[in-house]
Amino acid sequence: MMKLTHLDATGSANMVDVSEKTSTSRTATARAKVVMRPETLALILEGKAAKGDVLSTARIAGIMAAKKTHELIPLCHPLLINKVSVELEPDTQEACIHVLATVKVEGKTGVEMEALTACSVACLTLYDMCKAVDRAMRIADLRLVEKSGGKSGHFVAE
Repeated sequence: MMKLTHLDATGSANMVDVSEKTSTSRTATARAKVVMRPETLALILEGKAAKGDVLSTARIAGIMAAKKTHELIPLCHPLLINKVSVELEPDTQEACIHVLATVKVEGKTGVEMEALTACSVACLTLYDMCKAVDRAMRIADLRLVEKSGGKSGHFVAE
């Protein structure tokens, strides 16, 4: 059984010491979706949301969030992020917006939390910008879909 890396021998939470690890190229991708009424999605796609350009604002919020992950998640290391991309794909069949966030770094620790944070905050921004017309929106299916680099290697979700 694998042990939790953020607990010391006494069970206390601590920041993992990565000083002896080798820097490698690391990438992580997370996804989620914001489900809404079809009318809400139409409002977004027509550019008629009262707060402005919903998709661009959500993309920028996700990128900013990835860069601030270490300030939000207590035991995350601050990272020199090389790339963040946040893709927003409207889906009129499902009445939702799919969000995919990818983060890249050359470093000693992974970027899974940065990808998950970027995806989460992009979804929260979509909700915030449209809540006046659709409080029943829901954020669903947040998960890590792929990660590469580091000692644990490559992971692809099923």
